[in-house]
Amino acid sequence: MLKKKYQLMSYLLAAFFLSPILSGNAFAQARDHTVEGQVIDANTEEELVGVNILVEGTTIGTTSDSDGNFRLETAPDDTLTFSYIGYQSLEVPIEGRSTITVEMMDESIVGDEVVFIGYGTRQVEDNTGSIGRVTADQFNPGSTSPGELFQGRIPGVDVTSSDGAPGSGPAIRIRGGSSLSASNDPLFVIDGVPIAPGGISGMRDPLNSINPNDIEDITVLKDASATAIYGSRASNGVIVITTKQGQAGQPLQLNYESKLSYQTQRETLDVLEPDQFRQVIDDRFGERGTDRLGDHETDWQDQIYSNVLSHEHNISLSGAYREVPFHTSIGFTGDEGILNTSSNDRLAGSLRLTPRFLDDNLQVDLNLRGSRVENRFANTEAVNTAIAFDPTQPVMDEDSPFGGYFAWTDADGQPIDIAPANPVALLEQTRDESTVYRSVGNLQLDYNMPFLQDLTATLNLGYDYSDVSDGRNFVTDNAAFDFEGDEFSGSRTEYDQRRENQLLDFYLNYETELPDLRSNFDATAGYSWEHNYEEGETFTTNYNIEDTVVVHSDTDYKTENYLVSFFGRANYSLMNRYSLTATMRADGSSRFAEDNRWGYFPSMAFAWNMHREPFMEDFGRLSQLRLRIGYGVTGQQEILQGNYPYLARYTFGETSAQYRFGDDFIRTYRPEGYNLDLKWEETKTYNIALDYGFYDNRLRGTIEAYHRETEDLLNVVPVAAGTNFTNRIISNVGDLEVQGIELDFTGVPVATRDAYWEVSFNVSHNVNEITRLTTVDDPDYIGVETGDIAGGTGNTIQIHSVGNPRSAFYVYEQVYDEEGNPVEGAYVDRTGDGRITEDDKYRLGSPDPDVTFGLSSRFQYQNWDFSFSARAQVGNYVYNNVDSEYGFYSMMLYNQYLRNSPASITETNFVDPRFHSDHYVEDASFLRMDNITVGYTFENLFDVVPSMRVSGTVNNAFVITNYSGLDPEVFGGIDNQVYPRPRTWIMSVNIDF
Repeated sequence: MLKKKYQLMSYLLAAFFLSPILSGNAFAQARDHTVEGQVIDANTEEELVGVNILVEGTTIGTTSDSDGNFRLETAPDDTLTFSYIGYQSLEVPIEGRSTITVEMMDESIVGDEVVFIGYGTRQVEDNTGSIGRVTADQFNPGSTSPGELFQGRIPGVDVTSSDGAPGSGPAIRIRGGSSLSASNDPLFVIDGVPIAPGGISGMRDPLNSINPNDIEDITVLKDASATAIYGSRASNGVIVITTKQGQAGQPLQLNYESKLSYQTQRETLDVLEPDQFRQVIDDRFGERGTDRLGDHETDWQDQIYSNVLSHEHNISLSGAYREVPFHTSIGFTGDEGILNTSSNDRLAGSLRLTPRFLDDNLQVDLNLRGSRVENRFANTEAVNTAIAFDPTQPVMDEDSPFGGYFAWTDADGQPIDIAPANPVALLEQTRDESTVYRSVGNLQLDYNMPFLQDLTATLNLGYDYSDVSDGRNFVTDNAAFDFEGDEFSGSRTEYDQRRENQLLDFYLNYETELPDLRSNFDATAGYSWEHNYEEGETFTTNYNIEDTVVVHSDTDYKTENYLVSFFGRANYSLMNRYSLTATMRADGSSRFAEDNRWGYFPSMAFAWNMHREPFMEDFGRLSQLRLRIGYGVTGQQEILQGNYPYLARYTFGETSAQYRFGDDFIRTYRPEGYNLDLKWEETKTYNIALDYGFYDNRLRGTIEAYHRETEDLLNVVPVAAGTNFTNRIISNVGDLEVQGIELDFTGVPVATRDAYWEVSFNVSHNVNEITRLTTVDDPDYIGVETGDIAGGTGNTIQIHSVGNPRSAFYVYEQVYDEEGNPVEGAYVDRTGDGRITEDDKYRLGSPDPDVTFGLSSRFQYQNWDFSFSARAQVGNYVYNNVDSEYGFYSMMLYNQYLRNSPASITETNFVDPRFHSDHYVEDASFLRMDNITVGYTFENLFDVVPSMRVSGTVNNAFVITNYSGLDPEVFGGIDNQVYPRPRTWIMSVNIDF
């Protein structure tokens, strides 16, 4: 398999290198006029190196040298085009001149960049919605997931890495999300194709199939006036990913990038050392415990973690072949995890063609991208058992029948099933693997009507296909942790999944100028059709199928849903000062009954460019001052309870649930809960913002406030007593309010011939409150308990309740002695009735931070560059479930086995579990340095290598926090069994040919 993989890479590499040769005849055109000149930065007067210079309409071109100079053979009446990443492109007529000096303007200073707004684009100065944009040169270096590229860069957008496993993706929340039981994930749109929500079996991150090196920019649509054009899927915001493309007339550009990463465990959890453990066992249990002690000193965390090397290689070719602009790439990532037996290998390729036909009236945009991802999943139960396993026992035991691994056994020599499993055995006796193929693509046709050039028709046909093959999770038959009855068993689970999602968009856009009215007007109207189909199966037996096959489970499923939509948008701009935008979308979803199937989502927004008013002319240092006001409604249909929540359904009961009829046993069916009245969850958003800029936008930013109201919350509620439904039912119950304020600031304090320094800072404050949870007022209703925790059975630690933030921690107030130590079992009687009951619990904090900060800086001096990116959160609380599950003495000796504990047990001295004590709810505010990068660019090393950049990066450099656990950044607020985030050292080489 590996041989085939590398053969494929070799063929593609050969194609890349041969392409310039095959297309060489495109450069053989004759010219009899010589023009030379220099390209400089219009603001700093610094020479620009590597600027692409082309003769318009041809493939004749060159690049500027280390002094910004260039020379071309042209015709006297030719026009030259100048393009450079981060600068505004220029067209310069030669007009018979032999010498030209060209001044290019930094796009960040110009401020007239184009942003994607959904089914179209718009100049930033004409934008009315709340939009954040991060371009390729601003991405966080070393990121392997598209979500991490803009981590900390956009205010109001929280990107939290779910864990440190290779190939895992972050959880993304835009302005905190808007739901309780439905999805809070944003909608991802890649080159106009909405990505199907939900995970893919056997794949940690659905976006892991996309090569981050192919991404040109990422735009985040935050408020409803910007997102309402996407209707029912946009209540949690929209993230638009645009990939790279070639340019007409651009010379071929070959780029190769290689990264070598070294990952280390940043720190381990503090547990009792072997000598401490022996002393505690002796003090607490005497000879009854010391008889069970071993004579080894084993650091179990050291046994399961390793420092590892990973590598990444990417090759891209961009340009135009016979007037057909293209961009193609291939990349391979071999990512090893610090938790032994975890890895992720990704082979990804892409092709984008953007030709024009029929006198440029027909524009074609063809996108094809595919990937093959091979996953090896480590058994993450080893993370917790490495904390709990007796440090005096060995890893291996030559007398053990369980593969030679030490295991706790009873008097009969059988494994104690409730004892911690040997962490190393969990990893090495489990083989959990999958191979995932995925392809996302589309064909978009834009046609300008010959009879009316202002009218454009667009047809977009897209697909998202994934196929999980060879999904398997095998546990060897001699594994003590999978021992069944009196026999060796093990398990063999095989699964597959196929998802097919199709898209058809058709819309018309009319754009015109009205000179007499000093106005611009454009309108868009269209139709959208989506079909999402999914099927899969899972089959689990004992490991050794040569013996009698014991079927533990056998399930298969097929499901689908449709979404049909009509949408429209109108924009009106007056005197280049006042802009008004109105949108409407109607969505029909098959997930709702016919009476509630359609939802309607309007929005309206207004922008005022105040700096263009005559009365502002005296403020010469002011380059931008724009007021934006918006209102809109979005919907929610990602119910997370299947595609048919309104239909009566029956499913197979347990294999033991059978009736006997004669000699036959008939397996029973059980009814599932359903809700015929289920309808859309709707979110209304009010937004007001002020965009400002001074000194040609060298100092610029935005101040923004919003208020969001979600009505008819999709909430999972318990079924009424006496019914025979086996689960909770999704219903429209409750309201949620979210409000906040955001500020971002970018400054360029230094911009000289040799040096450039840019600093960006953002801060956001977000609060949420549940305002209704029942259909009628009920003062005795405490709310919906949620937040499952490890330890005991059925314990939860959070609650949704009216007047409080969602997922607030629901705990007892711990009593402390004079020395500040917790008093076991002593809680504050908050009701004053003289006894401790459930009524004495209170709501403490929330997993959501009160304030988030982002800080990034980029400094360049001549050929050197230095950058960093940091984030901070204040007011986020985390429940330390590791300490609460293991930090008590009564379980250190239990049923003939010993169990270790976090070192914090010596401070609490709890004998019994105290899961609901607020002692375990900690303020987890933190400052994290996400990445630090230093680089140097070599120029004109060889004739075919105009530039080569070498850089070093450290990701997850350090964290400052008072949280006592391993990592304060815990999505959902419950710290339990998390794959640690590694510290990563990266060496990179990027070569342009």
